Amino acid sequence: MSTPTKALTFIFLALAFSMMARPNDSLKIKASYHEVNFFVEDNEACLKCHGEANFLLEDEPNERSAVKRMGPTKIVDRDNFYTSVHKSFACTDCHSYDFMTFPHSLESRFEESPMCMDCHGYDESFAQYHFEDIEAEFAESTHNTEGFNCWSCHDPHSYKAFMRNADDLAEAILYDNNMCLRCHADFSKFSMLSDREEIILVESHDWLPNQVSHFANMRCIECHTEINDSILIAHKIMPKSDAVKNCTECHSKDSRLMHTLYKFESLEQRKGGFINGIIINNSYVIGANQNIWLNRLSLLVFGMTLLVIGFHTYLRIKKQKKS
Repeated sequence: MSTPTKALTFIFLALAFSMMARPNDSLKIKASYHEVNFFVEDNEACLKCHGEANFLLEDEPNERSAVKRMGPTKIVDRDNFYTSVHKSFACTDCHSYDFMTFPHSLESRFEESPMCMDCHGYDESFAQYHFEDIEAEFAESTHNTEGFNCWSCHDPHSYKAFMRNADDLAEAILYDNNMCLRCHADFSKFSMLSDREEIILVESHDWLPNQVSHFANMRCIECHTEINDSILIAHKIMPKSDAVKNCTECHSKDSRLMHTLYKFESLEQRKGGFINGIIINNSYVIGANQNIWLNRLSLLVFGMTLLVIGFHTYLRIKKQKKS
Protein backbone atom coordinates (compact mmCIF):
# COMPACT_ATOMS: atom_id res chain seq x y z
CA MET A 1 0.00 0.00 0.00
CA SER A 2 1.42 3.37 -1.01
CA THR A 3 2.16 6.09 1.55
CA PRO A 4 -0.71 8.42 0.37
CA THR A 5 -3.13 5.47 0.55
CA LYS A 6 -1.97 4.63 4.07
CA ALA A 7 -2.42 8.24 5.09
CA LEU A 8 -5.95 8.38 3.70
CA THR A 9 -6.82 5.11 5.41
CA PHE A 10 -5.49 6.41 8.71
CA ILE A 11 -7.48 9.64 8.40
CA PHE A 12 -10.65 7.72 7.53
CA LEU A 13 -10.28 5.39 10.54
CA ALA A 14 -9.54 8.32 12.84
CA LEU A 15 -12.63 10.12 11.61
CA ALA A 16 -14.79 7.03 12.08
CA PHE A 17 -13.34 6.51 15.56
CA SER A 18 -14.06 10.13 16.44
CA MET A 19 -17.68 9.85 15.29
CA MET A 20 -18.17 6.74 17.40
CA ALA A 21 -16.56 8.25 20.47
CA ARG A 22 -18.29 11.61 20.13
CA PRO A 23 -21.87 11.05 18.97
CA ASN A 24 -23.84 14.10 17.92
CA ASP A 25 -25.84 14.55 21.12
CA SER A 26 -28.09 17.19 19.57
CA LEU A 27 -29.56 14.50 17.30
CA LYS A 28 -30.53 12.45 20.35
CA ILE A 29 -32.59 15.21 21.98
CA LYS A 30 -36.23 15.10 20.94
CA ALA A 31 -38.62 18.03 21.04
CA SER A 32 -40.89 16.04 23.37
CA TYR A 33 -38.17 16.11 26.05
CA HIS A 34 -38.37 19.89 26.27
CA GLU A 35 -42.15 19.68 26.69
CA VAL A 36 -41.78 17.89 30.04
CA ASN A 37 -38.41 19.06 31.32
CA PHE A 38 -36.74 22.48 31.66
CA PHE A 39 -33.30 20.94 32.27
CA VAL A 40 -32.78 18.89 29.11
CA GLU A 41 -29.58 20.70 28.11
CA ASP A 42 -28.21 20.50 31.67
CA ASN A 43 -29.00 16.78 31.82
CA GLU A 44 -27.02 16.20 28.64
CA ALA A 45 -23.86 16.93 30.62
CA CYS A 46 -24.57 13.56 32.27
CA LEU A 47 -26.37 11.73 29.46
CA LYS A 48 -23.65 12.33 26.87
CA CYS A 49 -21.91 9.52 28.77
CA HIS A 50 -24.63 7.82 30.80
CA GLY A 51 -27.05 7.84 27.88
CA GLU A 52 -24.63 5.87 25.71
CA ALA A 53 -23.21 2.35 25.59
CA ASN A 54 -19.72 3.85 25.18
CA PHE A 55 -18.09 6.98 26.55
CA LEU A 56 -14.87 8.84 25.82
CA LEU A 57 -12.30 8.94 28.61
CA GLU A 58 -9.82 11.77 28.05
CA ASP A 59 -6.52 12.56 29.74
CA GLU A 60 -5.79 16.04 28.35
CA PRO A 61 -2.52 16.71 30.26
CA ASN A 62 -1.01 13.58 28.73
CA GLU A 63 -2.84 13.99 25.42
CA ARG A 64 -4.43 10.57 25.40
CA SER A 65 -7.96 9.21 25.23
CA ALA A 66 -9.81 5.92 25.08
CA VAL A 67 -13.35 4.72 24.43
CA LYS A 68 -14.75 2.76 27.39
CA ARG A 69 -17.93 0.77 27.75
CA MET A 70 -20.53 2.13 30.16
CA GLY A 71 -21.70 -0.36 32.79
CA PRO A 72 -25.21 -1.61 31.88
CA THR A 73 -26.65 -0.52 35.23
CA LYS A 74 -25.29 3.02 34.70
CA ILE A 75 -26.97 3.62 31.33
CA VAL A 76 -30.05 5.88 31.32
CA ASP A 77 -32.29 5.59 28.28
CA ARG A 78 -33.44 9.09 27.34
CA ASP A 79 -36.86 8.00 26.05
CA ASN A 80 -37.56 6.01 29.22
CA PHE A 81 -36.41 8.82 31.49
CA TYR A 82 -38.47 11.56 29.82
CA THR A 83 -41.62 9.42 30.03
CA SER A 84 -41.07 8.27 33.62
CA VAL A 85 -42.59 9.62 36.83
CA HIS A 86 -39.41 11.70 37.28
CA LYS A 87 -39.43 13.08 33.74
CA SER A 88 -39.33 16.72 34.90
CA PHE A 89 -36.22 16.28 37.05
CA ALA A 90 -32.70 17.56 36.62
CA CYS A 91 -30.03 14.95 37.34
CA THR A 92 -28.76 17.12 40.18
CA ASP A 93 -32.15 17.06 41.90
CA CYS A 94 -31.10 13.66 43.22
CA HIS A 95 -27.38 13.42 42.51
CA SER A 96 -24.65 15.59 44.01
CA TYR A 97 -23.15 18.44 42.01
CA ASP A 98 -19.82 16.65 42.61
CA PHE A 99 -20.81 14.39 39.71
CA MET A 100 -20.45 17.37 37.36
CA THR A 101 -16.70 16.87 37.69
CA PHE A 102 -15.33 14.17 35.40
CA PRO A 103 -13.80 11.74 36.04
CA HIS A 104 -16.07 11.44 39.09
CA SER A 105 -14.30 11.64 42.42
CA LEU A 106 -14.14 8.61 44.67
CA GLU A 107 -16.12 10.54 47.28
CA SER A 108 -19.01 11.11 44.89
CA ARG A 109 -19.03 7.46 43.86
CA PHE A 110 -19.66 6.50 47.48
CA GLU A 111 -22.49 8.99 47.79
CA GLU A 112 -25.55 7.47 49.44
CA SER A 113 -28.44 7.29 46.98
CA PRO A 114 -31.64 9.10 47.95
CA MET A 115 -34.62 6.90 48.73
CA CYS A 116 -38.33 7.36 47.92
CA MET A 117 -39.17 8.53 51.42
CA ASP A 118 -36.59 11.32 51.25
CA CYS A 119 -38.98 13.16 48.95
CA HIS A 120 -42.32 11.39 49.19
CA GLY A 121 -42.48 10.65 52.92
CA TYR A 122 -44.63 12.68 55.30
CA ASP A 123 -45.50 15.23 52.63
CA GLU A 124 -49.14 16.27 52.32
CA SER A 125 -48.84 16.67 48.56
CA PHE A 126 -48.19 12.91 48.31
CA ALA A 127 -50.59 11.84 51.07
CA GLN A 128 -53.02 10.16 48.65
CA TYR A 129 -50.36 7.58 47.75
CA HIS A 130 -49.76 6.47 51.38
CA PHE A 131 -45.99 6.15 51.05
CA GLU A 132 -45.72 5.77 54.82
CA ASP A 133 -47.91 2.64 54.66
CA ILE A 134 -45.85 1.32 51.77
CA GLU A 135 -42.66 1.80 53.79
CA ALA A 136 -44.23 -0.06 56.73
CA GLU A 137 -45.28 -2.92 54.44
CA PHE A 138 -41.84 -3.18 52.87
CA ALA A 139 -40.30 -3.40 56.37
CA GLU A 140 -42.33 -6.60 56.93
CA SER A 141 -41.73 -7.94 53.42
CA THR A 142 -39.51 -10.87 52.55
CA HIS A 143 -37.73 -8.39 50.24
CA ASN A 144 -36.49 -6.39 53.22
CA THR A 145 -32.95 -7.74 53.05
CA GLU A 146 -29.49 -6.17 52.86
CA GLY A 147 -28.89 -4.56 49.48
CA PHE A 148 -32.58 -4.50 48.52
CA ASN A 149 -34.39 -1.17 48.39
CA CYS A 150 -37.03 0.77 46.45
CA TRP A 151 -34.75 1.12 43.42
CA SER A 152 -34.36 -2.65 43.16
CA CYS A 153 -37.84 -2.76 41.61
CA HIS A 154 -38.62 0.88 40.80
CA ASP A 155 -35.82 2.21 38.64
CA PRO A 156 -35.91 5.99 39.31
CA HIS A 157 -34.77 6.69 35.73
CA SER A 158 -37.56 4.75 34.01
CA TYR A 159 -40.36 3.86 36.44
CA LYS A 160 -43.90 4.52 35.22
CA ALA A 161 -47.00 4.43 37.44
CA PHE A 162 -48.80 2.06 35.08
CA MET A 163 -51.49 0.67 37.36
CA ARG A 164 -52.57 4.11 38.51
CA ASN A 165 -53.00 5.33 34.94
CA ALA A 166 -53.71 2.08 33.11
CA ASP A 167 -55.50 2.41 29.79
CA ASP A 168 -54.43 -1.09 28.77
CA LEU A 169 -54.57 -3.49 31.71
CA ALA A 170 -52.68 -6.23 29.84
CA GLU A 171 -49.80 -3.80 29.24
CA ALA A 172 -49.82 -2.76 32.90
CA ILE A 173 -49.75 -6.41 34.03
CA LEU A 174 -46.79 -7.11 31.73
CA TYR A 175 -44.94 -4.03 33.01
CA ASP A 176 -45.48 -4.98 36.67
CA ASN A 177 -44.53 -8.64 36.16
CA ASN A 178 -41.35 -7.67 34.35
CA MET A 179 -40.24 -5.87 37.52
CA CYS A 180 -40.34 -9.25 39.26
CA LEU A 181 -38.84 -11.17 36.37
CA ARG A 182 -35.82 -8.89 36.11
CA CYS A 183 -34.45 -10.79 39.11
CA HIS A 184 -36.55 -13.93 39.41
CA ALA A 185 -35.93 -14.91 35.78
CA ASP A 186 -32.28 -13.78 35.73
CA PHE A 187 -30.17 -15.74 38.18
CA SER A 188 -27.13 -13.49 37.67
CA LYS A 189 -29.12 -10.62 39.24
CA PHE A 190 -30.99 -12.81 41.72
CA SER A 191 -27.74 -14.24 43.12
CA MET A 192 -26.52 -10.71 43.94
CA LEU A 193 -29.34 -10.33 46.47
CA SER A 194 -29.87 -13.88 47.68
CA ASP A 195 -27.85 -17.03 48.34
CA ARG A 196 -30.81 -19.24 47.41
CA GLU A 197 -30.55 -21.68 44.54
CA GLU A 198 -31.87 -20.73 41.12
CA ILE A 199 -35.66 -20.63 40.74
CA ILE A 200 -37.22 -22.16 37.63
CA LEU A 201 -40.56 -20.34 37.60
CA VAL A 202 -42.42 -22.83 35.41
CA GLU A 203 -41.41 -25.66 37.71
CA SER A 204 -42.14 -23.78 40.93
CA HIS A 205 -45.63 -23.03 39.61
CA ASP A 206 -46.30 -26.52 38.22
CA TRP A 207 -49.32 -26.82 40.54
CA LEU A 208 -51.03 -23.92 38.73
CA PRO A 209 -53.42 -24.99 35.94
CA ASN A 210 -53.30 -23.12 32.64
CA GLN A 211 -50.08 -21.29 33.52
CA VAL A 212 -49.93 -19.23 30.32
CA SER A 213 -53.36 -17.68 30.91
CA HIS A 214 -52.63 -16.92 34.56
CA PHE A 215 -49.22 -15.38 33.84
CA ALA A 216 -50.66 -13.20 31.06
CA ASN A 217 -53.69 -11.94 32.99
CA MET A 218 -52.49 -11.76 36.60
CA ARG A 219 -49.65 -9.96 38.32
CA CYS A 220 -47.25 -11.95 40.49
CA ILE A 221 -48.32 -9.88 43.49
CA GLU A 222 -51.93 -11.10 43.24
CA CYS A 223 -50.81 -14.30 44.96
CA HIS A 224 -47.54 -13.23 46.58
CA THR A 225 -48.63 -10.22 48.67
CA GLU A 226 -50.86 -9.65 51.65
CA ILE A 227 -53.98 -7.60 50.83
CA ASN A 228 -53.96 -4.04 52.13
CA ASP A 229 -57.03 -1.92 51.44
CA SER A 230 -55.33 1.37 52.33
CA ILE A 231 -52.83 1.40 49.46
CA LEU A 232 -53.28 0.82 45.74
CA ILE A 233 -50.54 -1.79 45.34
CA ALA A 234 -49.54 -4.06 48.23
CA HIS A 235 -45.80 -4.15 49.02
CA LYS A 236 -45.65 -6.85 51.67
CA ILE A 237 -44.20 -9.76 49.70
CA MET A 238 -44.94 -12.97 51.59
CA PRO A 239 -42.64 -15.99 51.91
CA LYS A 240 -43.34 -18.56 49.20
CA SER A 241 -44.85 -20.87 51.81
CA ASP A 242 -47.61 -18.28 52.38
CA ALA A 243 -48.36 -17.64 48.70
CA VAL A 244 -52.00 -18.11 47.65
CA LYS A 245 -52.63 -21.56 46.21
CA ASN A 246 -56.35 -21.84 46.91
CA CYS A 247 -58.24 -21.37 43.62
CA THR A 248 -61.37 -20.09 45.38
CA GLU A 249 -59.44 -17.06 46.63
CA CYS A 250 -59.96 -15.60 43.15
CA HIS A 251 -62.61 -17.88 41.65
CA SER A 252 -65.40 -16.86 44.01
CA LYS A 253 -68.00 -14.14 44.55
CA ASP A 254 -65.72 -12.34 47.02
CA SER A 255 -62.80 -12.54 44.60
CA ARG A 256 -59.37 -11.57 45.86
CA LEU A 257 -58.85 -9.81 42.53
CA MET A 258 -61.31 -7.07 43.50
CA HIS A 259 -58.98 -6.18 46.39
CA THR A 260 -55.81 -6.35 44.31
CA LEU A 261 -55.72 -6.17 40.52
CA TYR A 262 -59.06 -4.37 40.09
CA LYS A 263 -58.87 -2.20 43.20
CA PHE A 264 -58.23 0.93 41.13
CA GLU A 265 -61.56 0.37 39.32
CA SER A 266 -63.53 -0.81 42.34
CA LEU A 267 -66.25 1.81 41.89
CA GLU A 268 -67.49 -0.08 38.85
CA GLN A 269 -68.48 -3.20 40.76
CA ARG A 270 -71.17 -4.50 38.42
CA LYS A 271 -71.55 -4.46 34.67
CA GLY A 272 -74.57 -5.92 32.84
CA GLY A 273 -75.75 -7.66 35.98
CA PHE A 274 -72.42 -9.38 36.60
CA ILE A 275 -70.92 -9.41 40.09
CA ASN A 276 -67.34 -8.06 39.93
CA GLY A 277 -68.31 -7.03 36.40
CA ILE A 278 -65.23 -4.84 35.92
CA ILE A 279 -63.20 -8.04 35.52
CA ILE A 280 -65.14 -8.91 32.35
CA ASN A 281 -63.54 -5.95 30.59
CA ASN A 282 -60.39 -8.08 30.39
CA SER A 283 -61.27 -11.71 31.14
CA TYR A 284 -63.92 -14.03 32.51
CA VAL A 285 -62.97 -15.56 35.85
CA ILE A 286 -65.00 -18.65 36.70
CA GLY A 287 -66.70 -18.21 40.06
CA ALA A 288 -65.88 -14.52 40.33
CA ASN A 289 -68.08 -13.35 37.46
CA GLN A 290 -71.49 -14.57 38.54
CA ASN A 291 -74.54 -12.91 36.99
CA ILE A 292 -77.34 -11.84 39.32
CA TRP A 293 -80.10 -12.44 36.77
CA LEU A 294 -78.74 -15.82 35.71
CA ASN A 295 -78.49 -16.81 39.37
CA ARG A 296 -82.12 -15.82 39.94
CA LEU A 297 -83.24 -17.53 36.74
CA SER A 298 -81.47 -20.75 37.73
CA LEU A 299 -83.16 -20.65 41.15
CA LEU A 300 -86.53 -20.11 39.47
CA VAL A 301 -85.96 -23.03 37.08
CA PHE A 302 -84.82 -25.22 39.97
CA GLY A 303 -87.87 -24.24 42.00
CA MET A 304 -90.23 -24.91 39.09
CA THR A 305 -88.61 -28.29 38.56
CA LEU A 306 -89.15 -29.21 42.20
CA LEU A 307 -92.76 -27.99 41.93
CA VAL A 308 -93.41 -30.14 38.85
CA ILE A 309 -91.83 -33.18 40.51
CA GLY A 310 -93.88 -32.59 43.64
CA PHE A 311 -97.13 -32.17 41.68
CA HIS A 312 -96.37 -35.29 39.63
CA THR A 313 -95.72 -37.27 42.83
CA TYR A 314 -98.98 -35.99 44.32
CA LEU A 315 -100.97 -37.13 41.25
CA ARG A 316 -99.39 -40.63 41.30
CA ILE A 317 -100.14 -41.07 45.00
CA LYS A 318 -103.72 -39.90 44.49
CA LYS A 319 -104.18 -42.29 41.54
CA GLN A 320 -102.86 -45.24 43.57
CA LYS A 321 -105.29 -44.56 46.39
CA LYS A 322 -108.27 -44.60 43.98
CA SER A 323 -107.18 -47.94 42.52
